[in-house]
Amino acid sequence: MELLRRETLARNAKLGLWGSSYYDLFYADNPTDVLAEQGRFVLVEGRVLSVRESGATIYVNFGRRWTEDFTVTILKRNERNFTAAGLEPKKLAGRQIRVRGFNEERGGPWIEATRPEQIEFADRE
Repeated sequence: MELLRRETLARNAKLGLWGSSYYDLFYADNPTDVLAEQGRFVLVEGRVLSVRESGATIYVNFGRRWTEDFTVTILKRNERNFTAAGLEPKKLAGRQIRVRGFNEERGGPWIEATRPEQIEFADRE
C-alpha cells in the first residue's frame, strides 16, 4: 500500500519516470486508446460494469461488448489469492479500479491479472 501511495504522489507530480508520457494512465472507457498500446505494460483505470464467470475464467468487464471494450481476466485457480488480498473478484462490479499489466487484444483490449498486486481500488482516494 505504501508503494502505491508513493507512486500516486510521484505520478500526480510528474516526478522522475512518471513525467514521461510512456507511463501515462489510460482509461477503460476509451478502449481505442488502450488498444493502441497493445503489447506493452500499461496502467488502465475505469469503473467495472460487471463480473462474469465462464469455465475457468472470471471476466471483469468495463463495457458491454467484449469485442470492443476493455476486459480483465482472472483465472479461477487464482481467485483465492485475490480474495485473501481483499480483492474479491465478484465484488468488483461498480468499483473504480486501476489495473496494471501487459495489454493484449482479445476482441477488445485485455489484461490478464495473475496477481492481486496488479489491481488497486481507485475509488478509495
